[in-house]
Amino acid sequence: MKLGFIGLGIMGTPMAGHLLAAGHELAAFSRSGVPAALTDKGTQACASAREVAQQADIIFIMVPDTPHVAAVLFDEDGVAAGLDAGKTVVDMSSISPIATKDFAARINALGCEYLDAPVSGGEVGAKAASLTIMVGASAAGFERVKPLFELMGKNITLVGGNGDGQTCKVANQIIVALNIEAVGEALLFAAKAGADPAKVRQALMGGFAASRILEVHGERMIKRTFDPGFRIELHQKDLNLALEGARALGLSLPHTASAQQLMSSCVANGGAGWDHSALVRALEIAGNHQVAGN
Repeated sequence: MKLGFIGLGIMGTPMAGHLLAAGHELAAFSRSGVPAALTDKGTQACASAREVAQQADIIFIMVPDTPHVAAVLFDEDGVAAGLDAGKTVVDMSSISPIATKDFAARINALGCEYLDAPVSGGEVGAKAASLTIMVGASAAGFERVKPLFELMGKNITLVGGNGDGQTCKVANQIIVALNIEAVGEALLFAAKAGADPAKVRQALMGGFAASRILEVHGERMIKRTFDPGFRIELHQKDLNLALEGARALGLSLPHTASAQQLMSSCVANGGAGWDHSALVRALEIAGNHQVAGN
């Protein structure tokens, strides 16, 4: 198939690579340029998002935030300017569900299909093609793109219509953030009490407290490996989406708010680019004690 990919960062580059490795033609654009790892294998480097849309039948987008998606889609040289009726746009970024519904309506009005398909799994999942993909789309649109999703992920679910994929991703980010906060508090408590946090983590991995967050992020907290991964500033953005949505819905999400504040504390201390497991640093600063190390 003739595919397009826009946004070739930590996540986008390996995702695009899986599509290319499966034998599809690929046109790509990224503000930072198309990596040689893709062009050396036949990817066509384009000068704009518009050119990608002109070259491809299905266009994937993977950029950081809602304004970036809006620009990719609707700027003068954006995707919308290069679309013909019958093409498909798949936004795999994590952005506002409300904005997504508007974007979808505008793309659909051009005679094209729009899917919101945010992912979970981070850089590791992108490289391993094991991402969880949460899709908001029509049933027909989902079935058309599903074989391509299967090249990038393992757990692929049609959640509902446009916007529902992004709503699911926000819910995912609430759960992940609160689990990181819980693991951070538990390991900090253990360390302050004089126990070996590595052995505490090992013991907990065999019980009901076991989780993927305890396994992966707990290890990062102990080993102090806070290179992304998934940046604090991006998870902070996702929690802001959750809290904005909660206000619109008249909901109280108190622990989501506390996790967001801890991430804001990390950003205030120079940690915008840390992996989100470094949320524990905010707890450590408040408690004047580290889980491990100096």
